[in-house]
Amino acid sequence: MTDTTSADRPRRRFGWVVAPLIVFSLLAAAFAFSLSHGDPSKLPSALIGKPAPQTSFEALAELRVAGQPVQGFTSGDLSGGGVKVVNFWASWCAPCVQEHPLLLALKQRTGVPIYGVNYKDKAVSARRFIGRYGNPYEKVGVDPTGRGAIEWGVYGMPETFVIDGNGRIAYKHVGPISEKSLVQDVIPAIEKARAASSK
Repeated sequence: MTDTTSADRPRRRFGWVVAPLIVFSLLAAAFAFSLSHGDPSKLPSALIGKPAPQTSFEALAELRVAGQPVQGFTSGDLSGGGVKVVNFWASWCAPCVQEHPLLLALKQRTGVPIYGVNYKDKAVSARRFIGRYGNPYEKVGVDPTGRGAIEWGVYGMPETFVIDGNGRIAYKHVGPISEKSLVQDVIPAIEKARAASSK
C-alpha cells in the first residue's frame, strides 16, 4: 500500500503541472485563431455616438504645405459643423503605407477634411512619410506618448474615425482602410453623418 501511494504522488504532481499548460495552450490557440480569422474593423467602440474625447494634438514640427505651417488640432476643432475624419498613423507602420493612397482617394472623392494624428513617431520620419506618400491631411497633430490614442480607444495603427457635424464619433474603422472598406463602410459612414448633421 505504501509503495502504491508513493508511486501515485509523482503522477499527481505531474498532472498539476501539465493541466494548466494544456489549458493555457488551448486558450492561446483560440485567441490566435480569432485574431487571424476575425475582422478587426468590427471591434466594438464604446465611443460611437459620443463626443470626441477631450484631447489636444500639437502640430507636427516643421511640417509645411505651400510654405505655410500645418496646424495641430484639438477636440474643439472637430465640432461646429461639417463632417470630419480623424486618422491615427505612424511612419513605422507598414499598414499605414498600404492605407495612405486610399486616404488621398477619400479626400478626393468626398472632400471631407482629414485630421491626422501621428502616433509615437519622430518628427523627421513623419515629415518624410508625408513627403513621400502625399498629404491628405488638413491638420496634423502629434501623440508622442500615446495618451491621446488611449483616450480615443485606439487598438493599434492605423485607425480612422468619422466625426459628425456635432463633434460626435459616428464611425470607427480599425486597421488599414482597403478599397472595399472605403466604398462599403467609410464613405457610407461619411454620407450618413452628413445626412444626420443636415437635419
